[in-house]
Amino acid sequence: MAWNEPGNNDNQKDPWGNRGNKGNNQGPPDLDEALRNFQKKLSGIFGGGKKGGSSSSSGGGMGMGVIAVILLLLWSASGIYKIEQAERGIILQFGAYKETVQSGLHWHLPRPIQKVIKVNVSKVYSIGVDETMLTQDTNIVDIEGTIQYRVDNPTDYLFNTADPEVTLKNSTESALRESIGRRNMDFVITEGRANIAADVQKLTQEILDQYKTGLTITEVNIRQAKPPEAVKAAFDDVNKALEDKVRFLNEAESYRNEVVPRARGAAARLTAESESYKAEVIARAEGNAGRFTAMLKEYKRAPGVTRDRLYIDMVEHVLSNSTKVMVDVKGGNNMMFLPLDKILQSSGMTSKQSNNVLDSLSAGDAARDAGTGVDNIRNRIPSRSRETR
Repeated sequence: MAWNEPGNNDNQKDPWGNRGNKGNNQGPPDLDEALRNFQKKLSGIFGGGKKGGSSSSSGGGMGMGVIAVILLLLWSASGIYKIEQAERGIILQFGAYKETVQSGLHWHLPRPIQKVIKVNVSKVYSIGVDETMLTQDTNIVDIEGTIQYRVDNPTDYLFNTADPEVTLKNSTESALRESIGRRNMDFVITEGRANIAADVQKLTQEILDQYKTGLTITEVNIRQAKPPEAVKAAFDDVNKALEDKVRFLNEAESYRNEVVPRARGAAARLTAESESYKAEVIARAEGNAGRFTAMLKEYKRAPGVTRDRLYIDMVEHVLSNSTKVMVDVKGGNNMMFLPLDKILQSSGMTSKQSNNVLDSLSAGDAARDAGTGVDNIRNRIPSRSRETR
């Protein structure tokens, strides 16, 4: 049996507070009375519960007003926010874009009226690229690299595309395939990575601007471009050959830079020496010609004297360069000194060599004299003494 059926003694369990002394009241509780009870409790909290009924009503209304003011102040204070120097604030009003604010301390109408979204426009983000692509000469190459970017336009970044990072990645792959598809594999895996990175950055930025993603690419770095593992050894040999080629060219250039200046210096020295020799020969010829002209004048004045003088000078010149010694035996004596050192020097020996020859001759004479003295002593010893020995 339910607690509210007629004749039930369980009316004392009425959840609305209807006890047995109010058995005639079978309906729901009075809402006005419940509200007044709630106001009385609030009035007791704020100190108005000991006064009369009218005072209690006025005190309860004042308490509710104070609570409303406090709640309003707290709600208003929740709209204070700060934008850092590297950030931009996007204000949304009822979910729609309203304005963009710069760095500093700001206030907006609290939720649910307005909302602020902070976007960092200085931070540089990075995504990786690891793809296998086809070159112009139908070879396969593995590309690894990174794309660095930052948010340039916060409004476009938040509202124009659902996922700007995915758009960036797809655009980068498309630009990379286009750039590599226009080049041969040898160029891609050797010296072409810098050119490919520049082309990819330009093409990707054009796509991002076309979609108005609000992103700006700061750098494209192609870390590695290599052939598949099956042909890697052959391409390593090609790369080594190219490196050897560059090294040989550098060595040849270095050798040329060393030899050419030396050859030019030697040529300049030979030119200077030839000019000096030319001047010397011309001066000697001119001097000989002048001397012959002067001698010719003297010869015309006194032919006999000049002829004898020329003959004597020539004989003296010839004999001074000869190694033969002319001795006048009849007009001289038996003791004669021969200038051997002068003779040897005139024959082409140096002073040291001639001195060595003279020392040898002197040593030979001394030895010969010593041998002669020994023979003389032996001859003076009696024959018997010699036999005893």
